[in-house]
Amino acid sequence: MTWGSFYRLGLGGPELGPGKEEDASVPSKESRSVRITRRLGDSPRQRGSLTGETCPDLFELSDGNFAVIGTDRTEELDALLPADAARADYERIVVITRDTLLRAKRDIPEA
Repeated sequence: MTWGSFYRLGLGGPELGPGKEEDASVPSKESRSVRITRRLGDSPRQRGSLTGETCPDLFELSDGNFAVIGTDRTEELDALLPADAARADYERIVVITRDTLLRAKRDIPEA
């Protein structure tokens, strides 16, 4: 999974803008020092995965952003985005199960 997989929906990653030449598909110096501080919600095994190897997951990072492990469905969903939504070339549309997000809800900070 690429770094871009974590960036869809504002869930972390380097910010690019005018005058910034950095390739966001490559972790910046700052992002290399980021650590996973905790899992949000239940582990894949607690959600019923027998192997725990290929399940979606959500994590809070030490820089306050969030990382998502999910299924990359960019090719399928990109053309279906609403007119006011956009995706940069380095961003991916990542899908997680409803159950994963609902179980993580209790661990997501309010502000």
